Amino acid sequence: MGLKRSVKIESGFSMSAMSDMVFQILLFFMLSSTLISPNALPLQLPRSNSQVKGKPMTTVSITKDLTYYVESTPVPFSQLESVIQQKLMNDEDPTLSLHADKSVPIDEVVKVMNIARNNRYKLILATSAEQ
Repeated sequence: MGLKRSVKIESGFSMSAMSDMVFQILLFFMLSSTLISPNALPLQLPRSNSQVKGKPMTTVSITKDLTYYVESTPVPFSQLESVIQQKLMNDEDPTLSLHADKSVPIDEVVKVMNIARNNRYKLILATSAEQ
């Protein structure tokens, strides 16, 4: 009696389901990363070869037309210190990140640095990496 099986059992592993899942995750991260805009203001930051990673509590930006922004809200310079104080009021280690366009005069940058020093805030000057 020569009975033979008509169905062969395969011992292989199909990677198609795994590659579909990886493609879906990759697509999700690519789409979600384009929606995140850490600095919504179009600034050309000065270049530096030393990058310090800090976690600022709030950001101050100065555009080339000397408009001051706290995060993304325009603020006149006369009210800048009080707005920053309100933002950093309850923080244990208040840290301020300064984003200044490279065409901004140094006097304007020093004004913000003086505000940070007078209130004993740590200040991070944002730069872009040298290439």
